[in-house]
Amino acid sequence: MHSGGGYTRTWNSIRNSTVAVLLQFISLLIGFFSRKIFLDYLGTEVMGLNSTAASLLGFLNIAELGIGAAISVTLYKPIFQEDRQTIKEIVALQGWLYRKIAWFIIIGSAVLMCFFPSIFSKMELPMWYAYATYAVLMFSSLLGYFVNYKQILLSADQKEYMIQFSFRLISIFKMVAQALAVKFLENPYIWWLALEMAFAIVASYFLNRVIYKDYPYLKEKVQKAGELRHKFPDVVTKVKQMFFHKIGSFVLSQTSPIIIYAYASLTLVALYGNYMILTNNLNYLLAAMFAGLGGSVGNMVAEGDRQLILKVFKELFSSRFLAVMVCSICMWLLADPFITVWLGPDYLLDRTTLLLIIVIFFLGAMRAVVDTFINSYGLFQDIWSPVAEAILNLGFSIGLGYFYGLHGILTGVIISQLIIIFTWKPYFLFTRGMKEPIWIYVVLYLKHLLAGAVCFFAVRALCGLIPIDPSSGVWHFLLYALIVFIFCSLILGALLYAMEYGMRSFVRRMLTISGLIKE
Repeated sequence: MHSGGGYTRTWNSIRNSTVAVLLQFISLLIGFFSRKIFLDYLGTEVMGLNSTAASLLGFLNIAELGIGAAISVTLYKPIFQEDRQTIKEIVALQGWLYRKIAWFIIIGSAVLMCFFPSIFSKMELPMWYAYATYAVLMFSSLLGYFVNYKQILLSADQKEYMIQFSFRLISIFKMVAQALAVKFLENPYIWWLALEMAFAIVASYFLNRVIYKDYPYLKEKVQKAGELRHKFPDVVTKVKQMFFHKIGSFVLSQTSPIIIYAYASLTLVALYGNYMILTNNLNYLLAAMFAGLGGSVGNMVAEGDRQLILKVFKELFSSRFLAVMVCSICMWLLADPFITVWLGPDYLLDRTTLLLIIVIFFLGAMRAVVDTFINSYGLFQDIWSPVAEAILNLGFSIGLGYFYGLHGILTGVIISQLIIIFTWKPYFLFTRGMKEPIWIYVVLYLKHLLAGAVCFFAVRALCGLIPIDPSSGVWHFLLYALIVFIFCSLILGALLYAMEYGMRSFVRRMLTISGLIKE
């Protein structure tokens, strides 16, 4: 189980990333085709209902309190030491806590559904659509609390690729089955719901088979799990701290569809949701590219080599910035023609909205490096920051949304991210965790932003020379998109390689792992 050493950590990360990227890319392609079928055969209001119901369920999932993150941090050391008894007890404690949360969600959902006639009063669909959608989404969520919680051990032990095989692969089959059922069978939404539930059960079954194969000792009984909370007081402390972080994360990710629905309609939620499909898939792709880093960084932090930690931070920051900035520039240049080819011009949002969506995507995607190190250090004590983030987010989104509609709602999200995520979190990590001067991070970010700005203007100028209309058809779009992607990647990659040591170090690490150069 032990996975010490830089080479092993890097190899584990590459293996996790390769599997995750491959499956996510397949999922992305099928997801766009299935979304088109769902919109054509189920309608925009049904898809808007799905987004709204998921956000409502997210309110109750706040009860998770960040237990998963707290457990993950606690597992790094016993995994490093191969202490099976401690691992078994920590996972058992997580299961005990999760079962309590699951019952809270069940009771809370029963109360919430009593208010559905008021919440969905503007909906033109039959009311049973709302109840059935919420119930199916809740069932899938509850499986995570009753059955799937042990997957945290795979993540902490740098075996993220096993989770990807169990969940992502089955999710791909689910989307194909749902698309075919919606297109060819009667009562398409009933089939959609039934398949959503059936594949959730199948995924849970295969995931647990994988877990028990690698960790058979988890089947062994431990002392009463509830009593273990006294043996691991750090877990309880971190859970209490993570509760506040969970609130901030939820408000940031889940409230926008609800506020949009409050000010507009399920149709606008669906239009906004189409763009969220795009950004979410890019986020999933980025997560896949950097899959398993949490376990690898946690393992490295457990060793305590400060010089190595800073070096790896710079490598991950540079590589992450390259991927995120390329995605952001491509979104600005390709999102509108993509939506036009995919769904038609009637589904386009204005360019200001697109810009705001890209800024939110960029800030949210770039926070991952800092968050990974914060989680690895177990730095959750700044409980005021997510509360402030939630207040800022809700306050500005609701207030600006009242006057400026969708633009105001999205601007409110950006303001909260700039103050807390962009400014405070890096300062907190560098001063409390890495114990390095914050100016190192400031200079690092400014150099990368300068390279990104130069790349944007260079690529935009070059795009004017491409004699292709990307909105005229699928193949024209794909060719145009490929050219834009190559321009972005090569120009920004070359700039970062010339300007920043972290990128040069990252490239050298990848070439060493691939065997092209020797250490």
